[in-house]
Amino acid sequence: MGTNGSSFIATSHIYIELGTSFQGAVKVMAKDLIRTRHQIEKFYKLKSQLQGVALRIQTLKSTQAMGEAMKGVTKAMGQMNRQMNLPSLQKIMQEFERQNEKMEMTMEVMGDAIDDALEGDEEEEETEELVSQVLDEIGIDIKSELLNAPSAAVTAPAAKNKVAQAEATTGNDDSGIDNDLQARLDNLRRM
Repeated sequence: MGTNGSSFIATSHIYIELGTSFQGAVKVMAKDLIRTRHQIEKFYKLKSQLQGVALRIQTLKSTQAMGEAMKGVTKAMGQMNRQMNLPSLQKIMQEFERQNEKMEMTMEVMGDAIDDALEGDEEEEETEELVSQVLDEIGIDIKSELLNAPSAAVTAPAAKNKVAQAEATTGNDDSGIDNDLQARLDNLRRM
């Protein structure tokens, strides 16, 4: 706005001087006005150029600071690499792994010992109930079988003959399931 205001004032002075017929003075004033306008333009250009230079200087400062920081980081990394003994670190990791496994085994043994110490009659009763339930599901009444069992020791071949007779009477072709049941019965009789 300063440029337009000053040029308006200067232009109005020129008109006034023209009206009074001072053409020589008018020409000098016109040249002065044009020089002033060019000076103002040059100052604006110079200001823009100086702002650009200031921005470049700021960018260079930032780049230099980043370079210094990277230099410090590089030195620190080099020192850490020199201080780090890789074979020693591997030995430490192997020892850690060994100790960790040893601790896991110790914890497992301690857990088993605690479980054994805390195992009481309740668990035995629950176990017997579960066995009875399984036997009832497969159709064996343990109490009646024990009452009907001979008081003398039963030999294994006699027991196998009884199961073999039971297999012959059922007539099932599922020998795999029967063999599995036979093995279970033999295990129960050994108890």
